[in-house]
Amino acid sequence: MKIRELRQKTKKELQATVVNLRDKLRELRFNLAGGKVKNIKEVHQTKKDIAKILTLLKQEEENKNKIKGESKK
Repeated sequence: MKIRELRQKTKKELQATVVNLRDKLRELRFNLAGGKVKNIKEVHQTKKDIAKILTLLKQEEENKNKIKGESKK
């Protein structure tokens, strides 16, 4: 996933995507242990996608808190 695509999604869509990616990662790890996964890079890419989304969610939260803090002054 590209960051540009992720920024266009709503917060709820991003949270749902994280849940789906975590489920996918769990299955990939299970299949990797069982020797069923042929593309090991998929595990790495899924982790990176989760990290991108979590970073975006955290940045949105920080910006929201920053704006609230400025309005109180």
